[in-house]
Amino acid sequence: MTTFPGAPRLMKGSIIGMDIFNPLASVIIFQYNPKELTRRLQAATGQSQGADSEVLRLNGAPSETFDMTVEIDATDQLESGNGMAQSMGIYPQLSALEMLLYPKSAQVILNTALMAAGITEVVPPEAPFTLFVWGPKRVVPVKLEGFSITEKEYDPELNPIRAEVALSLKVLSYNDFNLTHPGFATFMAHQIVKEAMAVAGSVAGVANLAQ
Repeated sequence: MTTFPGAPRLMKGSIIGMDIFNPLASVIIFQYNPKELTRRLQAATGQSQGADSEVLRLNGAPSETFDMTVEIDATDQLESGNGMAQSMGIYPQLSALEMLLYPKSAQVILNTALMAAGITEVVPPEAPFTLFVWGPKRVVPVKLEGFSITEKEYDPELNPIRAEVALSLKVLSYNDFNLTHPGFATFMAHQIVKEAMAVAGSVAGVANLAQ
């Protein structure tokens, strides 16, 4: 059976952790796109000061979070005889997500050795620069605030083979990066796309009112 040629190509959402030393360690392409995405925005406004009110002044981009539930299922891979799924279930996919919250072991070992040598000014390791990709119009730098994993099914060796992951992502804006960091330019591009779509939507709305 062939796919209908006019069917649109489904884009997969993803979370990508940028690590130049291990670029494939934290690339999570959603097996199934979440059915829902909850976004919360809070304005970064000034404070009211009587006659000299600053309440309408914006101090930067709004604070924004994404919440979603991602399904991970190895059933199809197991049926097709996929070796990785048979030996490890969905551990690799869960581990890729979890590594966004872990400092790299090499950096932990190095810092431990430096402290043992008497060096007290050890810089804590940074999380990887992380992007949330939800189609071409929404590519934003994020920080993984946390997530909960509900493992729902196991193979005979107790490898998880089906799970739901509830993710909470905080969007990082140009407020959170210096000018030379790639996150600054990434968020600016995201905002410029949003501004263009807002203009298009407003023009369309006015045109509809005029009919």
